[in-house]
Amino acid sequence: MKKILLLIISIFFFFPIYSQKKKTNTYDLNSSQLSGLKFRSIGPAFMSGRIADIAINPEDENEWYVAVGSGGVWKTTNSGTTWTPIADNQSFYSTGCITIDPHNTSRIWLGTGENVGGRHVGIGDGVYLSQNGGQTWKNMGLRKSEHISKIIVSPDDQNTVFVASQGPLWSPGGDRGLFKTTDGGKTWKNVLEINEWTGVTDLVIDHENSNILYAATWQKHRNVAAHMGGGPGTSLYKSIDNGETWFKINTGLPNSNLGKIGLAISPFDSSILYAAVETDRRKGGVYKTTNSGGSWKKMSDTVSGATGPHYYQELVASPHYFDKIYLMDVRVQVSDNGGKDFYRMSETEKHSDNHSLTFKESDPNYLLIGTDGGIYESFDNTKSWKYVSNLPLTQFYKVAVDDALPFYNVFGGTQDNNTQGGPSRTLKRSGIMNSDWFVLLGGDGHQPATEPGNPNVVYAQSQQGEIHRIDRTNGEATYIKPQNEVGDDYERFNWDSPILVSPHDPKTIFFASQRVWKSENRGDDWTPISNDLTLNQERLSLPIMGKVQSWDNPWDVYAMSTYNTITSLSQSPANENIIYAGTDDGIIQYTRDGGLNWSRFNVEKLPGVPKGSFVNDIKADHFNADVAYAVLDNHKFGDFKPYVYKTIDGGKSWSKITNGIPDNHIVWRLVQDHVDKNLLFLGTEYGVFVSINGGSNWVKFSNGIPTISIRDLAIQKRENDLVAATFGRGFYIMDDYSSLRFLSPQSLKSNLVFSPRKALQYTPQRSGSSSQGGNTFYAKNPDYGALLTFYISDDLETNKQKRRKKEKALEKSDSDIPFPGWENLDEELKEEKPKVLIDIYNSENVFMDRLVAPYKKGFNRIAWNLTKRLNNHLSSGSSRGGYAPSLRVSPGKYSFNVFIDFNGDVSKIGSKYFNVERIRSGDLINPNSNNIDEFLVDLENTFKELTLVNHKFSKAKNNMNAINSMILKSSNYESFRSISKDIVDAIFDLDVYVSGNKSKKDVMEKDYQTISARLQVASRGIGNSYGPTTMHMKSLEKSKLMLQNFTNELDKIEKNISKLRNQLESNLEVLILD
Repeated sequence: MKKILLLIISIFFFFPIYSQKKKTNTYDLNSSQLSGLKFRSIGPAFMSGRIADIAINPEDENEWYVAVGSGGVWKTTNSGTTWTPIADNQSFYSTGCITIDPHNTSRIWLGTGENVGGRHVGIGDGVYLSQNGGQTWKNMGLRKSEHISKIIVSPDDQNTVFVASQGPLWSPGGDRGLFKTTDGGKTWKNVLEINEWTGVTDLVIDHENSNILYAATWQKHRNVAAHMGGGPGTSLYKSIDNGETWFKINTGLPNSNLGKIGLAISPFDSSILYAAVETDRRKGGVYKTTNSGGSWKKMSDTVSGATGPHYYQELVASPHYFDKIYLMDVRVQVSDNGGKDFYRMSETEKHSDNHSLTFKESDPNYLLIGTDGGIYESFDNTKSWKYVSNLPLTQFYKVAVDDALPFYNVFGGTQDNNTQGGPSRTLKRSGIMNSDWFVLLGGDGHQPATEPGNPNVVYAQSQQGEIHRIDRTNGEATYIKPQNEVGDDYERFNWDSPILVSPHDPKTIFFASQRVWKSENRGDDWTPISNDLTLNQERLSLPIMGKVQSWDNPWDVYAMSTYNTITSLSQSPANENIIYAGTDDGIIQYTRDGGLNWSRFNVEKLPGVPKGSFVNDIKADHFNADVAYAVLDNHKFGDFKPYVYKTIDGGKSWSKITNGIPDNHIVWRLVQDHVDKNLLFLGTEYGVFVSINGGSNWVKFSNGIPTISIRDLAIQKRENDLVAATFGRGFYIMDDYSSLRFLSPQSLKSNLVFSPRKALQYTPQRSGSSSQGGNTFYAKNPDYGALLTFYISDDLETNKQKRRKKEKALEKSDSDIPFPGWENLDEELKEEKPKVLIDIYNSENVFMDRLVAPYKKGFNRIAWNLTKRLNNHLSSGSSRGGYAPSLRVSPGKYSFNVFIDFNGDVSKIGSKYFNVERIRSGDLINPNSNNIDEFLVDLENTFKELTLVNHKFSKAKNNMNAINSMILKSSNYESFRSISKDIVDAIFDLDVYVSGNKSKKDVMEKDYQTISARLQVASRGIGNSYGPTTMHMKSLEKSKLMLQNFTNELDKIEKNISKLRNQLESNLEVLILD
């Protein structure tokens, strides 16, 4: 019989349980149903990200607004102690400038799209205005500007605003030039339009005469192959009629093709301006005018260097010192004499790559600077710097995860902030801190990789294929970049070269230049397994800025990837001989014999794909050797459409699978679940998408993630976690996404309960002081315990909700709204909102705990903390015995049952098993371990008994109060009062015994341990894995002894009360009720 029962139970839990089926047959998985599954940020903030602009409120210098190049907009009201992201749900993530309206500091103007010309910039969709300090935003137009560099509000009229738009970087046209509005942004006029490649990069206004403005135009174009950072459209312009008309002011400037220009106007003399001018081939100089632009004098050959002037070149004039100017650069260049001489600013213990500089009017020694690594403050005129360490803005290109125990690590290559590593979670209660992160490899970081089964081996690289193998046991990095043979062509490695660890042999790795390289010994030695798989073109012979350009034009390919390179690699997990390679020039190559022979597929043969599109990702299917996926990208030619394709015949033909992905979403990465072949995830320019049917349909799956570019995704197979690398907001993790497996249109019509992953039991640790200040950065761990997930298919509405919905429709049509009737209104008052109950049982079917959650359609998740409450008191009305410690459950097998309670109608929707595993055993073994169960029962029973006795004591005191009231009415007052006083004194003495000396409490003097205090001491032995010590057990015995004394004395008091009550009732001929 027992075996039959176990079989029935096994069948019960094995098969999914469906109930409350929907009437509709439509397939409607949508983002709102997935909202119960939420990504969590793990930071980091120990290195931040690129800052585009910072504005300090002149009326409150503690209030700052920060425009992040790739990370949204942030606000602080306490000088950076705490921060609030104020544009996370907008359509953009990239910003270039931010301006506070001088007429009303609650009005904030924001220009979207980065204001630099780098290879990795994000685009914007126009200019935005907030009327309430960033709480809400409205797009005010110029949606095709893509890159806005400066906004100025006229000091005479808040409705007159100027916007300098660089225009698209990757393509001609768009909203490019200098735009002016006189109606607060309702309409715009392009008042300085040069040509389809030239926009406005800088703008200043005469603070003595607001009709005078100066603008710097910039002709530029970048594509996947090259960058041309100047042209005849670049110049300086002036307006003397409030921006209506403009004329060139280039007397004294070079006659060559100029590049990016930075402008500054002297705060002391508006006739003095400074210009940092880029000329051909990254050269340039600083120029000065003392006659309002009538003529310019070259002061020096100074120009921004490193990545190139296109990346910096902002010029800032000090508001505190005449003729002191700052040129943004990899290290800021400073001149104290108007540009004649420059020196490097002191930047000790500060990140390089500077982009913005802001001053406070009240303090000449204060500087606030924005860099590629975040924000820094100086309070002593640059002698020292304070890092703002709580802005998680790191731009990650790629991500890899290891399989370390108990918690895996996450590694990522960053833009200008090294290759970083850190834990996916910690043992600390506070979560993940900056101190938990570390630098794995220096430089710009790119794609890392890990070795399955060996978390001590990690691969990391800086730009152009500078790959290293890191041994994490000693931190040593071994340089393992493949080297060509003497006489071979130059080896062309992409800026972010692809590395692949073989799914068949963890010691075998693949790397790529224009060729595919293979190593069978972790990179100690390499063999090319292909010839050049690219088009192998001369990039300077390719069209840029609309045509093939002269050699003498302003080319700049220094800080960009080598072209004609392999960008993606994949080896089929189903067949080790099948390898795919994708290139940056529009080719997919594949081999079915381990590299002996390669087949070429030009991407323009794919439906709707432009020629030369960049292959962002290519993935061989985990299960079928003939299936693969390709992700392409044409944004570097101004095309931001998603291109995702699937082959089911080994690469011979491909079909497009982008249904559900919006047109402007570049797709960066695709990953496939390792259990369900139809479960796919995409990382796109604006979030994560999921498909449960092999790519036929996609749904946005980004709850918890702000609007941001998802550059890479990785799956941690042991934990079923999806890890997202964002380009500007760090890492995000979806903990245990396994509930998305094997879903279908039919199953989504029913309620579902999902099997949780193994629950890890440990004691969360304190992480140092809790008084380190509000600027301490913490990222959340997943909720501790077992993550229980279920899906609800239906909306349940109360009668009140149904009535209000009908009335809303009637109100909208301006119809009469009938009175519902008094009985119906009363019925509404009786109704309860639906709720979900989760009951948890151990393997012996003993009830452990009950969780309550609100009813919500779609996926739901709740955590059980792996404890049960010690049943230490009953509902007695007593104020004593209220200490309620939690008891750790034992490791083992558990089940949870999910119920819906709607107006008392309780229905079960499913049950699942899960395991609890203790992961941290102590060094010591408790000699009392065999007696712990008996101790727990005894402790619980003692708490119950104390509660009951406390209740009796309270009842006795209440009875005595009633008796004293009746004694006042008695004719034999003196006799009864004497007896009463003796009982009252006995109650007082017993109260002291139970609760302590009342007079000592008044002055907080120490007193002897009460029964409750000794029970609390005994209870403190159950909060850890060691269990109660002999001291805890003795404390329980002492509390029991004291409880017995309490009971005995109370019995005496109750007898005396009963005797007195009988006498009084006889005297008064009344009945005294308990």
